[in-house]
Amino acid sequence: MLTRLSLRHFRCFDSLECEFAPGKNVFFGANAQGKTSLLEAVCVLARLQSARTSRLGDAVQHGRRGFVVDGLVAGRHMQFYYAPERRKLALDSVTQTGTADYLDVARVVWFGNADIDLVRGGAELRRRFLDFLGAQVNATYRQTLRAYERALRSRNHLLKAPRPDWREIAAFDGPLIEHGAALTDARARLLRDLNPHAAAGQRAMSGAAEELRLVYAKGGGEDFAAALEAGRELDARLRQTGTGPHRDDIELLLDARGSQFASEGQQRSMAIALKLGQARLLEAR
Repeated sequence: MLTRLSLRHFRCFDSLECEFAPGKNVFFGANAQGKTSLLEAVCVLARLQSARTSRLGDAVQHGRRGFVVDGLVAGRHMQFYYAPERRKLALDSVTQTGTADYLDVARVVWFGNADIDLVRGGAELRRRFLDFLGAQVNATYRQTLRAYERALRSRNHLLKAPRPDWREIAAFDGPLIEHGAALTDARARLLRDLNPHAAAGQRAMSGAAEELRLVYAKGGGEDFAAALEAGRELDARLRQTGTGPHRDDIELLLDARGSQFASEGQQRSMAIALKLGQARLLEAR
């Protein structure tokens, strides 16, 4: 459990020190006082990423160079300094050169007003949800994802050249396919494990009247290598890689029908069911 949190130059907080008691802790107050930002800081401390934004720079207090989040979790002292040009991690006052030991300490599930976008928003949000969970249940997930993203950035950089050289581009096809296949396999297993927990959450909220099912829509198809080869002409025209796990999505089916046919209330319950499923899977692990 999180027992202490210290913030410096994070969002609206110039500095903050707070302690937590066993059981539930509730924060209340007027709007724009930093309640959500405080919870965001817990997420950043534990997982080195925000559930509100994909850019940690957005959380730096206006006019400051960076922020510090510091806390005690399960008796471990966690410290994270972030600035656009530099990051520093420490665990029990020992500087960390990697993230593995640090990220092994705590697990987080985030519930927020924007969660409904998991159901009616774009595929990027659902991939982010899946990756946030995957990095918490699979020790190699984050490494695999980063390796795929590096290969993808390199390939796209070459595609944007005035005269793309396909011999140079092809040099990144191998790493892209290798890490893409590993990422696809990890996501498929993750969805398989998440499905029953999310379905249980939906049944609990609907009085067992509704059945939720998650279907993996692979952005690279069943044969990523073949899809990559077939898409060369389109990639050259668009100057970017058009197929692969970076195009993955999760289809949400309620009673075998797509989420677009669900009512707003059903869409909200589906979003909550995803988060309940996330929590139950973490608890089971």
